[in-house]
Amino acid sequence: MGIYKRGNVFWIDFYDSNRKRVQESSESSSRRDAEAFLALRKSEILRGLYKQPVKISLGEFGERYMEHAKANKRSWLRDEQMLNHLCEFFGKDRSLTEITPLQIESYKIKRQGNVADSTVNRELALLKRMFNLAITWDLYLGLNPVRKVKFFREFNKRLRVLSPEEEEKLLQNAIPYLQDLIRFALNTGLRIGEIFSLRWSHVDLPRGILAVFASKTQTIREIPINSEARKVLEAWKLNKKNENVFYNPQTGKPFVDLKAGFVLGCEKAGISDVTWHTLRHTFASRLVNSGVDIVTVKELLGHSSISVTMRYAHTNIESKRAAVEKLDGFGDNLVTVGPKLHNSSAALSPSRSASYNVSRG
Repeated sequence: MGIYKRGNVFWIDFYDSNRKRVQESSESSSRRDAEAFLALRKSEILRGLYKQPVKISLGEFGERYMEHAKANKRSWLRDEQMLNHLCEFFGKDRSLTEITPLQIESYKIKRQGNVADSTVNRELALLKRMFNLAITWDLYLGLNPVRKVKFFREFNKRLRVLSPEEEEKLLQNAIPYLQDLIRFALNTGLRIGEIFSLRWSHVDLPRGILAVFASKTQTIREIPINSEARKVLEAWKLNKKNENVFYNPQTGKPFVDLKAGFVLGCEKAGISDVTWHTLRHTFASRLVNSGVDIVTVKELLGHSSISVTMRYAHTNIESKRAAVEKLDGFGDNLVTVGPKLHNSSAALSPSRSASYNVSRG
């Protein structure tokens, strides 16, 4: 038994209860951490609690994770995209036990040069979630290596929304079926995954209601169908081929990804920094700017917490301006009797000084 170093990381070397030699990374550059880890393993062996680490690659576990995500998450498509970036950097064949905090830090720095800090944080959060699940499923026995990696600090930025002019340009340059999906997204606020999974059994045209199932919270939220969304639904119903509301016109099968077509439409329209989720932001911002209360917006978006919806509150600048302007002249209706000024040269604010001189004149 002992402790040795590979590169900047300390490893422990010991024998399990069956006298089988085990070498395991402590995932730390501190010898003290490695000593504590070795003591833990010794204790587990003595108490009969030690389990031999399972060697599973990132690619293999990624497949298991995606099966779990598809069954439990609405945003699994996004997870799949982020997982591809992780596998590209670390390698599909790399064992989970070989992924160290130092390597994760290297990934963080490399990705920062290509994408926004918030995107890097989402990818790190996915990796952290995957390790936690691997630990829960007894496929990884170490401590989560992502816990030692500091996420980038995120600054609240103004959410990107489409202006009416940009919406018109995008619709003019998108292919016909994309035009319908864009209009539908802008008028329902549904996530792209929710649009893809929408069935005719979820659509009640006589009542004007969409019943959208949220797999994450296991709840159903009702979305009223406005006139624009109704036009889209009625048009697709005329050409109904199966239970899916929207489908690939060429194959008749459900959509899987429309990113390429959407990007092409944006490029032709000359607009940038726009994704499918921008349509959802636009839906929410337009509601807030129209005076819809934030609780109603939360329910329409299907947010689990009002704090998530509050980021749209700052978009209602015109309502805020109108509210503040209601204070104009408020003080003119009040009469305040104060002491006589003995020193006319006393310092006054510019606005008070002007009114004081006018009253004296």
